[in-house]
Amino acid sequence: MNKFKILSLALVATTIAKAQDLEPAKKAIDAEQFEKAKSMLKAAIQAKPSNGKAAFLLGTIYLKQNIADSASIYFQKGLASGENARLSNIGLAQMDLDANNKAAAQAKFDAVIKDLKKKDTDEYVYIARAYMNADKPDYKSAIAILTKAATANPNDAQVQLALGDAYYGDKNQNDSYIAYRNAYQLDSSLIRAKMQLGVLLKGAKAYTEAVKAYNEVLAINPNYGPVYRELAETYYLWANNVPKTYDENIKKAITSYEKYMSLTDYSINSRMRHADFLILAKDYKALELEANKMKELDGVNPRILRYLGYSAYENGNVDVALSSLQSYTSNPNNKIIPRDYLYLGQAKIKKGTSADGKSVDFVQLTSGIADLKKAVDMEPLIANELNEIGKKLYDQKAFGAAAAVFELAVTNPTSKNYLIDNFYLGNSLYYDNTRKDVAKPDPIALQKADTAFGNVITASPQTQDAYIFRARTNKLLDKDDLMATYYQQYVDVVTAKGPDEVTKNKSKFVEAYNNIGAVFANTDKAKAIEFFNKSLALDPANQYALDSIKQLK
Repeated sequence: MNKFKILSLALVATTIAKAQDLEPAKKAIDAEQFEKAKSMLKAAIQAKPSNGKAAFLLGTIYLKQNIADSASIYFQKGLASGENARLSNIGLAQMDLDANNKAAAQAKFDAVIKDLKKKDTDEYVYIARAYMNADKPDYKSAIAILTKAATANPNDAQVQLALGDAYYGDKNQNDSYIAYRNAYQLDSSLIRAKMQLGVLLKGAKAYTEAVKAYNEVLAINPNYGPVYRELAETYYLWANNVPKTYDENIKKAITSYEKYMSLTDYSINSRMRHADFLILAKDYKALELEANKMKELDGVNPRILRYLGYSAYENGNVDVALSSLQSYTSNPNNKIIPRDYLYLGQAKIKKGTSADGKSVDFVQLTSGIADLKKAVDMEPLIANELNEIGKKLYDQKAFGAAAAVFELAVTNPTSKNYLIDNFYLGNSLYYDNTRKDVAKPDPIALQKADTAFGNVITASPQTQDAYIFRARTNKLLDKDDLMATYYQQYVDVVTAKGPDEVTKNKSKFVEAYNNIGAVFANTDKAKAIEFFNKSLALDPANQYALDSIKQLK
C-alpha cells in the first residue's frame, strides 16, 4: 500500500512536471494544432497558476483566433502571475496596436525592454511578432527589434526565423532567404524555417520548385501540417496563374488543405480557415457543407453567416444569401470585409432582376449597387470582379442593371478590365435606350455612353466597334455631324486592316455609308450620292441607298 502511494505521488509529480513543460505546447502551436496547445497550456496554468509564460502563450493563441476577450483575460492572468509576467504586456501591446493606439503599445514594449539582459531574446522575438501580427503589420519595427537581438545573439535560431518572417513581410526576398537559411542551419529541427524557403519560391511563382521544397520538408516529417497548407496555397496560385493547369491543381489544392485539416484540428476556428480557402478555390458546394457543419458546432458565431451567404448565392439560393448577409453586415460588432458587400450587392441585384432581364425592381437594384460601391470604396481592386457581374446581367439583356454595375466598375481606372468595362458600359446604355418600350431616349445616359466609347478609343484606337457604337449613340442624340465623323472613323480603321476585314463587316459599312450620305444630303448632294454609291457597291439591292439617290437626282 505504501509503495502504491509512493508511485501515485510520483505519477502526480510527473503529470505536474509535464503540465509545466511548455515545449510540447510550443511545438503544437508551431504545428498549428491550436486546440491541442490550448489544452496543454490550460493544464499548465491549472498545475501552476503563477506560470506567466503559459498564460501569455494561451492569450496569443486566442488573439490569433480573433477571440480578443479571452486573450485579454489570459494576458491579465499573466500580469498577475509571479513568473514571466512581463510577457503579457507584449500581448496587451499587440491589442493596443490593433486598436491603433501606438503610444500605449510602445509604452508597454518599453516597460518590457528596460529590464532585459543581453541574452534575453525571447522577449525581442515576441515583441517583433506582435508588430507583425497586428491588424496593420509594422514589419520595419519588427526588423529593427530583431536586428538588435541578432547582434547580441547571432546564433539564436528563433531570432533568425522571426527575422526571415519580418523581411518576407517587408518584401525583402534576399534578406528573408538568408535569415531562413541561417535559422535552419542553426537548428535543423526547425523545419518551419526550411518550409519558408519554399514559401519564398511560391511568392516568386516558381511553383514546381516550391512543391519540391515542401516535399523535402515532408520527407523529414510527413505529419507537419503547415506544409500541406502551403502546398494547398501553392497549387491554388499555380492553378490561377497557369489556367491550363486549373482543374488539376485546384483538386490538388483542396486535397492538400483537407490533409492540413486532418493534421491540425477540426475546431470552429480551423473550419473557418478551411472555409476561407474554399472561397478562394471557388468550391461553393463544399463551402455550404462546411458552413452547415460550423452551424451545428457553434450556431451563434456570426462569421458562419458569411459562409452561408456566399455559398447560398453561388449555389442559387438567393433568399438564404440575402438573409444571411443582411444579418451579418447589419451588426456593427462584426468585422465586415469588402467581399461581404460584394456578395450582398449581387444577391440584391439578382433578387431584383427577372431571369429574362425584362423587369427590374429598382429599389433592390439601387440598394445592390450601393453595396457594390461600399465594397469598391473599401477595396478598389474589387472593381476587377464587377466585370463578371455586369456581363451576366448584360447576357440576360438586363441592360439598365448591367449599366449600373459597369458605371461603378469604371470608377477605378487602374482596373485590369477598365477598357472592356467601358465598352460594356457604352453598349449597355445604348441598348437600354433602344428598347421597344422606350418612348424617348435618355440624353444623359447616352452622353455617358458616348464618353465610355471615347475612353475605349483613347485607350485602344484599333477597337473598331467602339467607333460604330459611338456613331449610333450620337445618332440617338441627334448629333449628326459627330455621327458622321465616327462612322467615317469606323470605315477608316476597318479599311486599314485589309479587304478581308471589310468583307466581314460589309453590313456595317453599308450602315456607315448610308448614314454619312444622309447627313450630306442636306448640304452637299454630290457628296451624298458618292456615299450612297459606295453603299450600293457593297449591297446593290440596298433599298435605302437606291431611294435616296433617286430623290437627290
